[in-house]
Amino acid sequence: MARLPRAYEAFKKSYPRIWRSYDQLGALSHEAGPLNEKTRELVKLAMAMGAKLEGAVHSHTHKALAAGATPKEVRHVVLLGLTTLGFPSTIAALTWVEDVLKRAISRGGKARRR
Repeated sequence: MARLPRAYEAFKKSYPRIWRSYDQLGALSHEAGPLNEKTRELVKLAMAMGAKLEGAVHSHTHKALAAGATPKEVRHVVLLGLTTLGFPSTIAALTWVEDVLKRAISRGGKARRR
């Protein structure tokens, strides 16, 4: 699993009860429906792209790869954003995704697949 951003870790340490509640809400949301882990992470990647959240795009790219998504599938999610989010937002998201894919490849991680 990728290291979490410093700000996230600082919040977790400073406000442990709030973080536990937030973390539990996230877990319950994931368990609430029929989507498998890979699909959930690809959906969350798309939402992060739409909200222009670079850190979340990085995080959900990592999580999607860990859940079995291929780089080709992750890139397809980015391309699907083109007509909804526009060219500049899609290119920004693509650069964020490629940051993660390049690091995963250099470490010999799951991004090697396809």
